[in-house]
Amino acid sequence: MALNMDAIGKKIGPMTKDYSWKDTVLYALGVGAGFSDLDYCYEKDLKVIPSFSIAAIFDFLSQVGIESGVNLAGILHGEQELIFHNPIPPEGTLRTEGAVTHYYDKGKGKGALIVGESDTYHSNGQKLFTSVMTVFGRLDGGFGGENAPKKEITFPDRDPDFVVAAAPAPDQPLLYRLSGDVFQLHVDNEFAKVSGFEKPIMHGLCTHGFACRALIASLIPGFPEKARRMACRFSSPLYPGDPIETRIWKTEEGKAAWRVVNAKTGDTVIDNGEFDYGEIPKDEIRFDGKVAVITGAGAGLGRIYALELARRGAKVVVNDLGGARDGSGEGSPTPAQKVVNEITALGGEAVANYDNVATVEGGENIIMTALESFGTVDILINNAGILRDKSFFKMEPENWQAVLDVHLHGAFNVTRPAFKVMKQNGYGRILMTTSAAGLYGNFGQTNYSAAKMALVGFMNTLKIEGGKYGIKVNTVAPIAASRLTEDILPPALMEKSNPGFVAPLVLYLSSDRCPVSGNIYNAGMGFFNRAAVVTGPGTVLGGQAVPTPEDLLKQWDKVTTLEGGKEYSQLNDLVGDIMGAFATPSDDKGKETAGIRSVAEVFAAMSKAFAADAAVGVDVVFQYNISGSDGGDWTCVIKDGTCAIEAGNHESPACTLKMADADFLSMMNGTLPAMQAFTSGKLQITGDVMKSQLIEKLFKM
Repeated sequence: MALNMDAIGKKIGPMTKDYSWKDTVLYALGVGAGFSDLDYCYEKDLKVIPSFSIAAIFDFLSQVGIESGVNLAGILHGEQELIFHNPIPPEGTLRTEGAVTHYYDKGKGKGALIVGESDTYHSNGQKLFTSVMTVFGRLDGGFGGENAPKKEITFPDRDPDFVVAAAPAPDQPLLYRLSGDVFQLHVDNEFAKVSGFEKPIMHGLCTHGFACRALIASLIPGFPEKARRMACRFSSPLYPGDPIETRIWKTEEGKAAWRVVNAKTGDTVIDNGEFDYGEIPKDEIRFDGKVAVITGAGAGLGRIYALELARRGAKVVVNDLGGARDGSGEGSPTPAQKVVNEITALGGEAVANYDNVATVEGGENIIMTALESFGTVDILINNAGILRDKSFFKMEPENWQAVLDVHLHGAFNVTRPAFKVMKQNGYGRILMTTSAAGLYGNFGQTNYSAAKMALVGFMNTLKIEGGKYGIKVNTVAPIAASRLTEDILPPALMEKSNPGFVAPLVLYLSSDRCPVSGNIYNAGMGFFNRAAVVTGPGTVLGGQAVPTPEDLLKQWDKVTTLEGGKEYSQLNDLVGDIMGAFATPSDDKGKETAGIRSVAEVFAAMSKAFAADAAVGVDVVFQYNISGSDGGDWTCVIKDGTCAIEAGNHESPACTLKMADADFLSMMNGTLPAMQAFTSGKLQITGDVMKSQLIEKLFKM
């Protein structure tokens, strides 16, 4: 298959990996550490070799190969750059996301370069490292693309400052592969010979780990956390057991050039090495170059958000109508301008806006202020609000409507034009402001509670629509002193409810460090926790018959329990679980995959299996994206009782089905039930998931 040009820029991930101290020690042993490097091998005061980064993202590296469609028979790791932002903790959960960013064509018969970039974050919220990986596809050149820019490292014309000798064991690949790189080339004699080698070769990244240890021992002994960047090119293979030398030249303060040489043959194994090192930079969340819009920012929480964002480099649009707490009055420019004056006095940049969020025109004008003043908008904090509290029996329609107009409709009015800009930019952070009154209820606030809970629903769908554009949407429920709460919270609680205690969470969720979307957080008085809608596992009642209320009563405990409950990220996930509850296990579990033996065979057989009589009035397009060496892309167009199946991708399918080739064949041969494949994640369906239910009706395979 040719390289998949559609893969460029397409998001990969997020992919997660749980790891413990044993994984970091196993990696250390795999790259030659031992009693001489006990800091890497003993859980007491354990330190992590920075190049463990690579072992942590093997799944991402594999996905780059799958998404790009590179011919796996000719794949080699060409170049690797790692940028270290923070030391890697000995254990935790890593989250990685990125994309294929470039293809470079070296010419027909000369191969191609596939570049994949990713960022990895720890479960503690820190960004740990950035990886820029270049894969050399020996069999994929000649597609007419541009060649890669040349980059050569100049080595000093003198002997190296350090030469670190090492002797990888003849069995080194067997140990290293346990860290995740299980490619056959490093263990299988037959595969190695077919690939043109005498026997299995060392993993290039294993040698890379030896080099990382040598660089640290020579330049920053005992302080792996001072490694800042490591880049190199893999030049020639190394057989297990061959001795190596890592040769290091200091080029300037905090920088070195390096290469690894086969001490037996003199061949350069890794070349063009660069290593940056030094003190760990301050880990600070910054907003330099970012533009933030904050509604209702003339006082209270909004003012604090505006000041803190500006202190950290953001350019801020301070919006506030300047009206009364209940939204009445003509409004005033004074509150917003006062906050702008505070920001400029501190050396920041800010402009005031006095539009009313409750109108469509007002929302558009607020975002236009950002565009005219600063050229874009990156962050939107929907903070504006009013109160008109009354018990439900006394709640007049105008008081109900006024509160919804500001809180709910106001968020819509401002978010819609902001979302358009963020979508074009491929980046955005949007925050909704809910309330404990909305999440849990509060006497006398039906209007306020309804508006605040509606914002959660707004977020739930916006996070899905914004996900592929790099837009993250979250919701905060603050408990803080403000003019809205001054006569609601008890005096003692008001004293403790400094709005500054909410700001850290808001700033984090507004930053490029934020890894999550679609979450709700309570924040106040220095206490933070997450709130979520949890759905119980439930039960099936009635079988084929409609259940009675008495049937429901008998199973009420199973219906209502939340034990074993879960969160759903979208409607389709819930629908899938409901449908899965009705799925019956296949009777063919013991059978080996038989009958259809290739993915192409499946699509060749589908036309014959098409049930035209079941397709009357059906107009639908199915897109199949099957990954793996036997995979490919096929479209299935059903219209007017006809079926057209061809290779390729359709512009606007009703739903897209994605599977690995082996799982797809198992499903088509009856050993993997479709519903089990879906609920386990082996079958991913995007678009209109309900349309996929037509497939079994339309095809009698």
